[in-house]
Amino acid sequence: MFYGKSACPKMNRTEEPAGTMEIRGLSRRTFLRYAAGAAGMLLPFPLRAAGMAFSAWDETDRERLDSWLRTLRAEGLGNASVPLGRAVARVGELALGAPYAAATLEQYLADGGSPEAEPLTLHLLKFDCVSLVEAALAVARTAAAPDAGWGRFAAEVERMRYRGGVRRGYDSRLHYFSEWMRDGDQRGLLRDLGPGLGAVPDARPLRFMSEHRGSYPALRDDATFEAIVQRERALDCCPRNLIPKARIPEIADRLQTGDVLAFATSIAGLDVTHTGLAYRDRAGVMRVLHAPLSGGVVQVSSGTVAEYVNGLRSATGILAARPLRG
Repeated sequence: MFYGKSACPKMNRTEEPAGTMEIRGLSRRTFLRYAAGAAGMLLPFPLRAAGMAFSAWDETDRERLDSWLRTLRAEGLGNASVPLGRAVARVGELALGAPYAAATLEQYLADGGSPEAEPLTLHLLKFDCVSLVEAALAVARTAAAPDAGWGRFAAEVERMRYRGGVRRGYDSRLHYFSEWMRDGDQRGLLRDLGPGLGAVPDARPLRFMSEHRGSYPALRDDATFEAIVQRERALDCCPRNLIPKARIPEIADRLQTGDVLAFATSIAGLDVTHTGLAYRDRAGVMRVLHAPLSGGVVQVSSGTVAEYVNGLRSATGILAARPLRG
């Protein structure tokens, strides 16, 4: 689940974030819709000089956003004084049953797009594990914004998905989910809960992408490959705050609904293989709300967080962060 971000660096068998498109091969009607967006009539993101990349979305996604924003506001969850996690979890509930879709962020590469022309991919009708987390946080923040709407939602996704909040191409995407969490923590979008929950450092080097170059279409480009290699080496300075599997039952009650969870793995070169949201059900049991490949739809785990982790092959524990308004 790696986007090329899906929790773990884009493993074809795990997850990958939302879909993208490029202009070549589009119908005239679709081209005109994208062109209108580029002109600012539909989207706030203009034509990008590098490869003429457009944001990819569907009109039904916009309709779903409007519906979800109305729901959050009607339930008092669009108020900035309400803990963000409550709104995040509510968005997750609204997404229950939505189909799982892998590798949507990579579609533009499969269609011949350049790694430098990374489009902003936005979906609210289908998700992988990372795009569900991003969408839930982005919709929740948008609901409390004075300029709530599609443009604000898109901006919220972009500032989470890319290093420093700036989209410059494939290599600016936060491919390793632990870096996604660290970058968000540094910019006030998240608070790393590990230090307060008995975390231990996981200092294993992250090399999965560079050591599995053939699994990532973008890495066929030598410059992009080298950029990823340098990014992986830069992360050697920053051990992950891993809450060990054995400790999860002790700290589960200190998690809050809407906290971001990432499931750490012992797979060489990889940080995590899945992500989701902490979700306390009506009986007070802390479960996982997520978009699993195996289940095919957004769902709530049948077991507790600890039970879910124990059922994951190669799982070593969790990384946990609390979403902030930023």
